Amino acid sequence: MVQRPSIRNKKLCCLFLFVIASVPISSLAQNPAGGGDLSGYEGAPRVRAERLASGEEIVLDGNLNETAWERAVPATDFRQEDPDNGAPATERTEVRFLFSENSLFMGVICFDSQPDAVLGNTMQRDGSLSADDRFMWTFDPNLDGTSGYSFEVNPSGAMGDGTLLLSVNTGATERAWDGIWNARVQKTEIGWTIEIEIPFRTLNFDPAAPAWGVNFQRTIRRKNEESLWTGYARNQGLFRMINAGLLEGITEVSQGIGLDVQPYAVGNYSAAPGRGVDSTYTGDAGVDFIYSITPQLKANFTINTDFAQTEVDQRQVNLTRFRLFFPERRDFFLEGNNFFDFGREFGPVVVPFFSRRIGLTDGRPQRINYGAKITGQVGSNDIGILQVSTAAEADRVGEDFTVVRGKRKIFQQSFVGGMYTRRAERESGAPGPNSGAPDPKNVVKDRHTMGVDFFLATSQFRGSQNLSLNGYYVWTTGKGPTQRAMYGIRMDYPNDLFQLRLPFREIQANYDPAVGFVARRNIRRYNPELNITPRPRDSSVVRRFNFRIDTEFITDTQNRLASRDLQVIPFGVDFQSGDTITTNIHRMYERLEEDFEISDGVTLPGGGQYSFTRYVVQLRTANQRVLSVSSTFEDGDFFSGSRRDFSLDLGIRPRPGLLINLENEWNRVELLEGQFSTRVHRLNANAQFGPRISVVNNVQYDSVSGVLGWQFRSRWILRPGNDIYFVYAQNWIDDVDGRRRTLDRTAATKIVYTHRF
Repeated sequence: MVQRPSIRNKKLCCLFLFVIASVPISSLAQNPAGGGDLSGYEGAPRVRAERLASGEEIVLDGNLNETAWERAVPATDFRQEDPDNGAPATERTEVRFLFSENSLFMGVICFDSQPDAVLGNTMQRDGSLSADDRFMWTFDPNLDGTSGYSFEVNPSGAMGDGTLLLSVNTGATERAWDGIWNARVQKTEIGWTIEIEIPFRTLNFDPAAPAWGVNFQRTIRRKNEESLWTGYARNQGLFRMINAGLLEGITEVSQGIGLDVQPYAVGNYSAAPGRGVDSTYTGDAGVDFIYSITPQLKANFTINTDFAQTEVDQRQVNLTRFRLFFPERRDFFLEGNNFFDFGREFGPVVVPFFSRRIGLTDGRPQRINYGAKITGQVGSNDIGILQVSTAAEADRVGEDFTVVRGKRKIFQQSFVGGMYTRRAERESGAPGPNSGAPDPKNVVKDRHTMGVDFFLATSQFRGSQNLSLNGYYVWTTGKGPTQRAMYGIRMDYPNDLFQLRLPFREIQANYDPAVGFVARRNIRRYNPELNITPRPRDSSVVRRFNFRIDTEFITDTQNRLASRDLQVIPFGVDFQSGDTITTNIHRMYERLEEDFEISDGVTLPGGGQYSFTRYVVQLRTANQRVLSVSSTFEDGDFFSGSRRDFSLDLGIRPRPGLLINLENEWNRVELLEGQFSTRVHRLNANAQFGPRISVVNNVQYDSVSGVLGWQFRSRWILRPGNDIYFVYAQNWIDDVDGRRRTLDRTAATKIVYTHRF
């Protein structure tokens, strides 16, 4: 089956603003753990930022021709992470820093012996640059080794950014953050150069820190070469700031008043002739306020929020008994969401706070009256506070949501933390069962979730190996007097040759996070995994082999086996070209506790126990090619019969700025209870007319619902922070006579302006 992605108010607003205004600045502006302490950076490479003299200016054009650049001593001596780990990079890279009172400037020269072979296909802001040459860098402005920002630019001037996440392996980045900064690129006879300006008010940082953590990485795509300034060991990497170098010399700079005001206007059109709903035209406006309470702590307040520019979810065919997870795509919730992160290493099943539970019901948006958020650092603590109010509508009640998340940093790479969420249904806005009028019998529903977690990590186990242990316990109110908790623990040994993972979790029968996500209850899950990735020496063909044993055992809370998946990768290989081949064998077991309608008219009876084996072959070609292919073939037994799956994805890059992705999935299921087939087809055509103007067409069809959907989405970045969006979407459905009719259509234009004080 297909799953579609699916005052109290005034008092809370006043309370939120009062808290912001009453926080003593002096008590909050403390150095975080590790801030100001350079003892862990002995031997780390260093680069110095030079202050611009009075009257000096940098014209951002990609040409490093201002005399100020000559004073800046560059960071150089990059070394390969891949393919020849530790060897000098095959092409030279130089990185220089300048700064004024208000901005940090970077000048980057990427020398290249074959400048005509430099690849820069993508131009879209925050698009995937994995198929291109690129220059990436990370900052740890608080010098705590666990937080920071990531940036990247390719030879066509495409820009991307994100915030860093503490991770069990070599770190991770959350690309939801969309900072205000600028870059210009020039291609030359010696390679390509970049000029970058990052206003200091864009970043949260400790102005008293003696230095910033910094690192750089360059990709030369035609060689599939990755080189770094420092931290080039394969169990370190760009996002592991504990292995970063130092950026020195930044003093006496200004972040301004620290207030961003972002008004926006939106016009909407909608009609649903297939559902008997007439056309409507609406216009609206709202405003976002972003205020830096301290240099490390920001408050966001949004009024009359509208998400007209949000992209559509990807269709999925669900052949399991459990709910699918669809990621958040709305900007207000994405911004700063790393401060609400809980249990990320355990996957989407451990999400006590899932922002899609706010203002979305079965994929239908609900108006948000206001949203308020505080995110950032206070001393050694990361904090996130969220308050959102949704409006009552004809068939949906208004609700208030509260989320509080805190983490206390301990040691160098570890933390202990807690989370609290509340979901309250407002009595005054709740409609009656047969009309939009309030129901006098309605009572307020007030549901709570509380959790604690910890993360203990070191990168010095056995000298230079990574090792981590993390765990959590979450308790919810709601149905049932007992069995309302979820807890788990996980040990990770994530290194280059051996990766070992030992996780366990239990989700009790009445666990019900009101603002969270849960796919399956009443289970205990054991999932040990061992990966071995040997690398042949001096091979010009093979980069590494992959062998894996991944065992998953799921029992109910009475320890009766419910599911089992013994997965073995007997052979996998990554080629130096970027192509990969992987084979999988799955030995599976499923016990159905109740009837399972896997497709219309096809039901597997409850009480059945099934053992079956499935075989998978995956092929993927390097995506920098004009035509790239990714294909998966899966065959074998499936419950009472058999199932054959085939997917074929084509990536077409005929010229820079034009990317076409064709994705196709076919499933053929033959069971004793019946036979059926499913199909999903997607077309994503992305045209970019430079780094600031992009157009995306997204067409999707699935044979289960019979719905064909199209979304056209354009974005014009007038300058960073000022955007114009136009979005049009239409869905058609198959009629009983085989003809296609319009189900619904919407159009929206949104203009966003940012003024910084």
